[in-house]
This record gives sequence, structure tokens and C-alpha cells, in this order.
Amino acid sequence: MKKIILFLGLFLSVSVFAQEFSSVTQLPDYAVLKTKMKLDDVVTKADTAPEFPGGMDTFKRKFAESMDVIDVKSSKINTRVYFIIEKTGYVRYVTATGDDKKHSQAAEVAVRRLFVKWKPATINGEPVRYMYTFPLTLKKY
Repeated sequence: MKKIILFLGLFLSVSVFAQEFSSVTQLPDYAVLKTKMKLDDVVTKADTAPEFPGGMDTFKRKFAESMDVIDVKSSKINTRVYFIIEKTGYVRYVTATGDDKKHSQAAEVAVRRLFVKWKPATINGEPVRYMYTFPLTLKKY
């Protein structure tokens, strides 16, 4: 039952938004990211965005299924998950920041478990390293 509630909560509250930052240095957690990731040649905007096989609904569902159920004490947790989709389409350098360290770690692990090749982002028809960002909000009811 807990897994179903978590799945529904994640599925309904995971918001994947269009990249609104013109460069990686404008990301809200840039100071943390530059210590944990190799950010050379990473873009946050591209002519074509990376695509998860089956689309974003499939990504959200698989992410929610792979996320561990954790015991949280607060009624609302905000986490921001960052990862780089390489020119090859594989995900590297997964990092999550947020209110609750356990939740952030669980979100990182969930993304790492989805070892799937994405269709890489492109600029002028050439694949590029792309910083993917999404907020994850968990509300306890």
C-alpha cells in the first residue's frame, strides 16, 4: 500500500519542466554541481531535447517504480535532481539537492537504476552533453 501511495504521489508531483536556464552557471545549485560533476561543454538548451525511450511519462513511471520507499518526518520535501545525458545517450553524474538528505539520495539511486540509453540532445544536428534538471516534490497526506 505504501508503494502505491508513493508511486501515485511521485507520479503526480514529479514535474519535468523545460530548461529555463541559458547556461549551466545559472542553475540554482551551480556551486554544488561544479564540485560533483564534470561540467565542461554541458548545455541546458538545445535544438532538440534528449528523449527517454517511450517518452517522459515512461520516465516518470519507471523513476517512481525504482525509487525506494523512505520514512520522512516532514510533510513536504523538495528535491531537485540533476544529471548529464552524454553525447552517447547515457546518463552520468547524477546529483540531487534538497531539504531531506535521505530523499535526495533515494532520488539519485532511482535515476542510476534506470540504465537506459536516451536519444541525446542535439545542436545543429550534432549530439551534445545536456544537463537535465527536474524538481521532485513529495507531499505527505
